Amino acid sequence: MDALPAVSKRLSIGLSPEQLQAFDIYLSRLLIESPRAGLTSLTDRGAIQRRHFAESLALLRALEDAGVFASPAIDIGTGAGFPGLPIKIARPALELTLLEATGKKAVFLEQIVRELGLQNVTVVHGRAEDLARDPAQRGRYRLALARAVAPLRTLVELALPFLRIGGVLATPKGSAAPREVEEAAQALAACGGTVERVQPLAAAGPGPAPTLVVVRKTAETPERFPRRAGTPSRRPL
Repeated sequence: MDALPAVSKRLSIGLSPEQLQAFDIYLSRLLIESPRAGLTSLTDRGAIQRRHFAESLALLRALEDAGVFASPAIDIGTGAGFPGLPIKIARPALELTLLEATGKKAVFLEQIVRELGLQNVTVVHGRAEDLARDPAQRGRYRLALARAVAPLRTLVELALPFLRIGGVLATPKGSAAPREVEEAAQALAACGGTVERVQPLAAAGPGPAPTLVVVRKTAETPERFPRRAGTPSRRPL
């Protein structure tokens, strides 16, 4: 791999030869398994490095700079593992739960976690609305990650129940981030969250940089949230 070492150096995230090899294995498995499991629409190695790996590392850099990178973490709707797995490879001490509702993607995650020998990673096949009802999961995490899962007003209801008070939701968004923040005001008030930060992430390639939105959990989320599976998307707060 050539693009990732340059990006990690620019972000001041040191990656050992073993970590770079893990990324290379991850990339190869993505290309092999994606036609079967629908892991990514990208087929170019460089594009995968930029869109999936480098943007995940840019998120890590922003979280560390802001002092909000913390463990344990949950990656909600992680898909093929983004952004959680690249962050885990770069920061092996992170305790991470990968939550994915699609069975084929969850199977891929279990396989790649085993192949890379990653410790303290739990793959859960399920929906956020259901898992957040588990007393062992509710209020457990200090950090929730979510990329391309839902508009912020829906995501707030899905993610905040997993966080302990003081924990943060970190979600990369597109150019509509300011509008999403405005539209999420009612959901934030209902679920106990406050937007703490809206900032551009370091660009990993051509095109506009993603916008990071950080939401701090400042009060307990009422037990009625999240509502039953599918309702937060169909009828957002």
